[in-house]
Amino acid sequence: MADPQTVVHDRLAVALRAMGHPDADPVVRPSSRADYQVNGALALGKALGRSPRSVAEQIVATLEHDDVCSQVEIAGPGFINLTLHNELLVRCLDDVRAPRWGVQAASVPERVVIDYSGPNVAKEMHVGHLRSTVIGDALARTLAFVGHEVIRQNHLGDWGTPFGMLIEHLLDEGSPGDVGELSIGDLNAFYRAARVKFDSEESFAARSRHRVVALQAGDAETLRLWRVLVERSERSFGRIYERLGVTLSDADSKGESSYNDLLDAVVDDLRQDGHLVESDGALCVFPAGFTGREGDPLPLIVRKRDGGYGYAATDLAALRERVAVLQATRLLYVVGSPQADHLAMVFAVAREAGWLTPPARAEHVNFGSVLGEDGRVFRTRGGDTVRLADLLDEAVARAATVVLEKNPDLAGAAQRDVARAVGIGAVKYADLSSDRGNDYTFDWDRMLSLYGNTAPYLQYAHARVRSIFRRASGGDAEAETAPVLITADIERQLVVKLLAFDQVVSGVADTLRPHRLCSYLFELAQTFSAFYEQCPVLKAEHDLRLSRLSLCAMTAGVLATGLDLLGIDAPEQI
Repeated sequence: MADPQTVVHDRLAVALRAMGHPDADPVVRPSSRADYQVNGALALGKALGRSPRSVAEQIVATLEHDDVCSQVEIAGPGFINLTLHNELLVRCLDDVRAPRWGVQAASVPERVVIDYSGPNVAKEMHVGHLRSTVIGDALARTLAFVGHEVIRQNHLGDWGTPFGMLIEHLLDEGSPGDVGELSIGDLNAFYRAARVKFDSEESFAARSRHRVVALQAGDAETLRLWRVLVERSERSFGRIYERLGVTLSDADSKGESSYNDLLDAVVDDLRQDGHLVESDGALCVFPAGFTGREGDPLPLIVRKRDGGYGYAATDLAALRERVAVLQATRLLYVVGSPQADHLAMVFAVAREAGWLTPPARAEHVNFGSVLGEDGRVFRTRGGDTVRLADLLDEAVARAATVVLEKNPDLAGAAQRDVARAVGIGAVKYADLSSDRGNDYTFDWDRMLSLYGNTAPYLQYAHARVRSIFRRASGGDAEAETAPVLITADIERQLVVKLLAFDQVVSGVADTLRPHRLCSYLFELAQTFSAFYEQCPVLKAEHDLRLSRLSLCAMTAGVLATGLDLLGIDAPEQI
């Protein structure tokens, strides 16, 4: 059957229809005072010109002798607190089984394109790529889990002036055949040397610009050298993705170069529809509602005065292809908050051009910055950008110390695997557990702590549950299907928390806020800890033992599944 929040909502919707209000929303929310709180009487009372409390009293009257609620009370100006029958909660638990643990499939599955990660070719990934990669992957996992068709798009920066610069520097060095053998560290140094030369030598800069023209024109030798740089970089990115445990693959790479042949058509169609305006030699669109500081209309530059194309043209071409060719109805752009105005203008132009029409819509999944303890953008002590590979190395090394202190008997490959899971999980969870719109401070001690809202705490909670089954004697396989008996209030709290998993996961899929799943998992782990302290499991009598083992199995399953949706491993032991 459906989760209890849905049961309550549907029952109240029937009651409101009987009262002559078919479109009113009961507004059912979990509550700390009862199982659920119904807030809809406030809005309905205002709409009807009546006191919310009188509306609440009328709603409560329809719930008398109800088989859903064991207790109903009105609080304050018109809030309704509901406590459900234990029998209903137990019936709902029938759905909280592997592999979905009560999570219902989306009623209207969509094709969703998620644009995330997007590192630049010929540069190594750094901490600035962490949030897009981690947040985007958690959303891709969650949306797929609830039944949407997810298309991942890794919008690589693989085109433009930097490649002319790199190829020319390569030719100056006289080693065009060796670039594929360079280590990524060498390639970073190679890039910096090319940049210095580009900024200081006009003749080199001119050659670099001509090389870009040759690249865009499809010159065979230029393309060969460019592909070496792209392929070498993609291998490096792939190693980082594998270490992070994200689901991006080579097949998901969709660089800026992929849209090069579509840019002229973007300009032609915008011109034909009368959207293009020439401004100071550039071709621009002035979408309605966007103005500068002085109130002047703000342009989105589609083609520059020199005839070249910038990010706006590529983004428009990508958006148009995602709707027209991939036939996506939901486009998600996991991109930092500073790009908000740019993306808003791209979306506006696409709507005005008729390329983005309902049901298709585009959403900017914005996020803040990773800060150091000084409150500034996180960097090394020397002020350099933090290489993502170095960050992950340090995370695993620090986690190994934590694991060794917690479980000195764990050794060899098992210790290394757990250290990797804990270290990588700690980095990812620290990012995901804060509201993505906010900046967060990178703090090793906090993120690797076994206490508080951290990945190690949740991983340890999961391992603790699994240890119960390792200590249990034979015959406890019955616990997988054993009926649950609610004999204590903390058991009831655990049941209600387990039943909330469906609403939390579907809420993340709707709101694109994975920190809400993190908060839920933390609360579940805390509730289980209280349950374990107050309710003996292995020493309980047979039926109660099986009931409590069943709750343990569900808790472990929900914790592991929830962590997996975040892209975090749940070791069997720590």
